[in-house]
Amino acid sequence: MHESFAAPLRHAAVPPVALPLPSTRLHVATTVARGSAGAATLSGGERDALAPLARCMAHMLDEIDYGMLLVDADAQVLYLNHAARRELDRDHPLQLAGNVLVAPATGDATALQEALAEAQRGKRRLMTLGSGEQFVGISVVPLDESDARAGATLLVLGKRNVCEQLSVQGYARAVALTPAETRVLEMLCSGVQPTVIAERQGVAVSTVRTQIGSIRAKTGANSIRELVRQVAVLPPLVGALRSSAAAFGAVRMSLAS
Repeated sequence: MHESFAAPLRHAAVPPVALPLPSTRLHVATTVARGSAGAATLSGGERDALAPLARCMAHMLDEIDYGMLLVDADAQVLYLNHAARRELDRDHPLQLAGNVLVAPATGDATALQEALAEAQRGKRRLMTLGSGEQFVGISVVPLDESDARAGATLLVLGKRNVCEQLSVQGYARAVALTPAETRVLEMLCSGVQPTVIAERQGVAVSTVRTQIGSIRAKTGANSIRELVRQVAVLPPLVGALRSSAAAFGAVRMSLAS
């Protein structure tokens, strides 16, 4: 299953520091740092001085809890952040075959090819791939050649879950939920009904409803819908325990080169 919507590219797709691309980004960063316009060509010393900022931007991309990939016209992956490496598991509609991004389902593969071809013509798309619990939206954004490699396209992966588990757990600690209440909140945010929660927990429905009442009192939510919304709009929490290396090693483009 897939849908797509195409529109001409009129504006820059992402902020100047949002992608790990070389020289023009360095000019932008240097201009901002100096507080002036039209920075001169960077010297070796200036490039060295910018290396810490480049590393900071790489870490920043890994803290973004949306999968982001940079691919060329042939779907060769040039860069991907931590969230993308985590998202592209065996159940995702998109898969990594070596350094190539592929879609195992025939319909999804056609949609991906068409979207990348449209990106080469400067058109962006919002397409949907997969079905059921694996249904996911993907933003396909062509990048201006003055800012990126010719033909580079940014893919931003949509969420498969409304609420991330780490965000739920962090929120639970912030409002002092008990472990049992935290488990109930996690299931509510996954769309599980109170009767099903009771079955899974091996308790009476009245116990679950009492726990939900306690959660609402601690969070100030007037309903389960409002409670789920409070968690859904939280800023994402990315796990601290993760691999610091990019999935493809040398394929990860240097921010400072």
